[in-house]
Formats: sequence, structure tokens, C-alpha cells
Amino acid sequence: MSFTLLNYHLVFSTKSRERTIPIEHERMLYDKLYRVSKSHKAFVHRIGGMPDHVHLLVSLPANISLSAFVQDVKRRSSIYLTGLTQFPQWKGWSEGYGGFSVSYSAIIDIKRYIISQKQHHTHTSFSDEYRSFLIENGISPDSPFFPE
Repeated sequence: MSFTLLNYHLVFSTKSRERTIPIEHERMLYDKLYRVSKSHKAFVHRIGGMPDHVHLLVSLPANISLSAFVQDVKRRSSIYLTGLTQFPQWKGWSEGYGGFSVSYSAIIDIKRYIISQKQHHTHTSFSDEYRSFLIENGISPDSPFFPE
């Protein structure tokens, strides 16, 4: 019998990193992200973010690739937000995403990190946060994956 446990911390930003997710309505977006994730039989550990980006901590089944999952989550949530008056400035998601594998033992710490996003971003920009993720995961600052 085969067994997989594929945990990911996903991070993606709004188009041009504009602040188009109103905090007072973010739960509507998180609910959509949750429902799309569940449609892929993903286990959602935590969703959170800021007006310019989102964090998803999920465990994916082996029958869907990470890229296919993120593509569908972003596509379906963007279509949903486009039709809502609560998101009048919505322009879509940026291209790309960060997908970081997570050991089971780190899930609790990452959940806490996602929960504390509002506090964290009082002193750290999204660009600095994302750069830190890349460095912590062994990506060189000279890499094309670093945001401008």
C-alpha cells in the first residue's frame, strides 16, 4: 500500500502586489480558497494573509500536482472575486507563487505564523517576507525567483 503526505506552505500575491483584498471581506476569499481546496481533496490547515497576498497551508493528495492545484485555486478564486462588489479594485493574482514543502512537525509553527500575519506585517513588507522564505529555503539572492 502506498502512502504520501505532501504538506505545502503556499504564498501568492495580488496583481502588481496591489492591496485589493479588503480586510473586512477577506473571509469571503478565504472561504472560496477553502472550498476550491476541498474540491481537490486537499486538507486545509490554515488560510490567512494581507490585502496584497495570501498564505495557504495545505496537505495535497498525490493525484494532483502542486502547480495544477495552485493554478486552479488562483483561477477559480479570481473569477469569484471579479463578480463581487466587496472587491471593487480586484485585478487578479500575480503570475507565479511560492510553494514550500513543510514537514509535519513544522505545521503548528507555520499555522501560528499565518495567524499572526497582521501583526507581522506591521514591521515587515511582503517583499521582505518573501525574500526571507526564499533564503530560508536555500535560494540564492541572485536567483531570478527573487522579487524586485
